[in-house]
Amino acid sequence: MQSNILIIGAGFAGVWSALSAARLLDQAQRADISISVLAPQPELRIRPRFYEADVHGMKAPLGELFAAVGIHFIPGNAESIDTEGRSVSYTDAHGHPQQIVYQRLILAAGSQVARPAVPGLAQYAFDVDQMESAMRLEQHLVGLAALPASPARDTVVVCGGGFTGIETATEMPARLRAILGADSAVRVLVVDRGASVGAALGAGITPSIVAACEQAGVQWLLGTSVVAVDAAGVTLDNGEHIASNTVIWTAGVKASPLTAQVAGERDNFGRLKVDGHLKVLGQEHVYATGDTAWAAVDDVGNHALMTCQHAIPMGRHSGNNAAADLLGLQPVVYRQPKYVTCLDLGDWGAAFSEGWERELKLHGQEGKDLKRQINTVWIYPPAADRTQALAAADPQIAIA
Repeated sequence: MQSNILIIGAGFAGVWSALSAARLLDQAQRADISISVLAPQPELRIRPRFYEADVHGMKAPLGELFAAVGIHFIPGNAESIDTEGRSVSYTDAHGHPQQIVYQRLILAAGSQVARPAVPGLAQYAFDVDQMESAMRLEQHLVGLAALPASPARDTVVVCGGGFTGIETATEMPARLRAILGADSAVRVLVVDRGASVGAALGAGITPSIVAACEQAGVQWLLGTSVVAVDAAGVTLDNGEHIASNTVIWTAGVKASPLTAQVAGERDNFGRLKVDGHLKVLGQEHVYATGDTAWAAVDDVGNHALMTCQHAIPMGRHSGNNAAADLLGLQPVVYRQPKYVTCLDLGDWGAAFSEGWERELKLHGQEGKDLKRQINTVWIYPPAADRTQALAAADPQIAIA
């Protein structure tokens, strides 16, 4: 009887889960276990780059790669999970309801921007969370050129001064001037609740953030938050209204709502708590990986962040371990004690740090060169070469 490992999601964790499961099944020479990936499109969308321009091209096709290693792709959107019946209901590419059964499920459905109940946020704010929303922002920015110059046209408000907010804000002046003209009165504001610039990213990187923002003319409004968004701009918690045609929300993310359909303990982001093998606690047949998993990376209390840095190795482990479970083999414990940060800071460069305390190692152009290497080479999937792709999916690969 054919068994099925079903992976929901074709992001970083989903792709590497599929490749890693295929690797172990290949080694065991087992053709009686299939691997299926359920996702809207057969492509890996390079989400860490959605703050950049030309976002429509930031994707890697998966069809040839999956065919080379024997992974079955199912186009569709997962709607519900029945862990008791071991089945997933989904809507296929034609809008028809379908159902698929599994013997092991890997939930790799990712995360999405958290949009609180701020009046007008859903109607008027943009984000760079998904490819469609980032393209919508890009089309909007291009359209600003058709409007007469005004404070509202020339002002972008970025809500949230975390990683995504900083990368979006420091890239924005150059993007706007390329559209509106080099002499346009561009104004980019970051609204953040923190007491200091870049407070969420630690003291080691702060001087680089400050220098980059000063060079680009990015201003910070600290200790405040947006309480309403309208067609003409934002209102802050002190009552001040800032005129802007472009409001970008970057304040926080949450795990896929599919996590709520799996019984288990979860954190404040909605991520499911998993054991060292990435199996959901309390579940026999369900693994969570990437942004859906609340996973320890070491033995001193650190946990994986919702980044591709953690999603790729987690995928290598979850895929391997789901396959190992079916094969009766020993799973591999997920541990990733090394942590780095590489923050893009627009024309100024980038800041690269190491460790959970974020000790600065590279900055300026040196940091930028590394960031480009990461964003354009390292995080892309392997070529459609069976031997190379399977080798790259080994969970024992050292994380440099």
